[in-house]
Amino acid sequence: MTSKPLTIKNLIKAVGGGLTPRMVRHYHTLGLLPPAKRSHGNYRLYTDLDVQHLRRIVALKQQGFQLSHIQKLLATDSMTTTNDSLMTQLQQQYRSVMQYLGRLRQTASALEGLLGRDRECLNIQLEAIDQLRQLEVETIAGFGQLEKLWDGLDAATHSHPEEFQESLEHLLPDLSDRSEIEVDLLKKLVLACGDVSLVDVVRLSENAIAAVRDAIKAGCQIVADVKPVFASLDQTRLAHLGCEVVTLIDDPHITSVTEAEHEFWQHRQWRERLQQLNSNCVLVVGYAPSVLMAACEAIENGKLQPALIIGMPIGFSHAPSAKRRLMRSGIPFITSLGTLGGGLLAAIALNALAESLIEKPNCHCYLR
Repeated sequence: MTSKPLTIKNLIKAVGGGLTPRMVRHYHTLGLLPPAKRSHGNYRLYTDLDVQHLRRIVALKQQGFQLSHIQKLLATDSMTTTNDSLMTQLQQQYRSVMQYLGRLRQTASALEGLLGRDRECLNIQLEAIDQLRQLEVETIAGFGQLEKLWDGLDAATHSHPEEFQESLEHLLPDLSDRSEIEVDLLKKLVLACGDVSLVDVVRLSENAIAAVRDAIKAGCQIVADVKPVFASLDQTRLAHLGCEVVTLIDDPHITSVTEAEHEFWQHRQWRERLQQLNSNCVLVVGYAPSVLMAACEAIENGKLQPALIIGMPIGFSHAPSAKRRLMRSGIPFITSLGTLGGGLLAAIALNALAESLIEKPNCHCYLR
């Protein structure tokens, strides 16, 4: 940084983030930026404070905040803004974003209802698209016509079982740059939750698939964070692969995320057990974010060295933080960004990789 006044060209270079002179002038017009001092040649001149101010605007905009909300957030000095008023503004922004996502979700659902039709429904699908071109839905009567159209489409679904793979081919983004095993994994995760957008938030480290396949082939220990995740694992395949499957929080009464989180915090034995897990194990976390956070801490302290962590706990603050820490840990991982996740998805991820190694045996040997 420098105390020398900056021209608008040097200002956008210092701020970065895709800022342009036109955007800076627009921010002046909106009052997001105070009027700049002028040179003798009438050029705008900016200070280090302007650079800091613009960086905050750019950062908030990149996080999805609308300019009107950014203006409110920056309207008063940070030293005088109360936590309550800031929280209210953030809640308003969140609700606005969620309403927008809800409208997008409705549009996506309508498109899925058409694109997801398999070959058996193709003729009806084409007929429906033709009707949609002619349909006026701006009135209540129009909406009634649209409902009748969907009823006609839905009638075709009773004549045959759904072809899931065929439907997915119509809906999934281009995955040609992914390996066959990764594509299969992503498809199984989508089918487990019915949300195609999950593809965009699943993250695998570069060596994740090779690491877990090598570990499973070597008969590694599989550790689920809670009993519900344990129960969702493919016990038959894992038994034939020589993998011992255990539960970290070994309490059969744990049935919810809240219970799992509090149990892990209240009883030191589970944290100690985590640090005693076998080297080269595979840890599957689908419930408690604190388990994933404690695992990352143990890795950083050299007390845990798993072959892979599947980290998909549920939570609205701790879970996203734990997942970010996992991605920085240096340990091979499979995770999902933000709050998305759950025990079923975590188990499905492990099962898909086990399935890539062995056909499903027609037995129940793991019960012995």
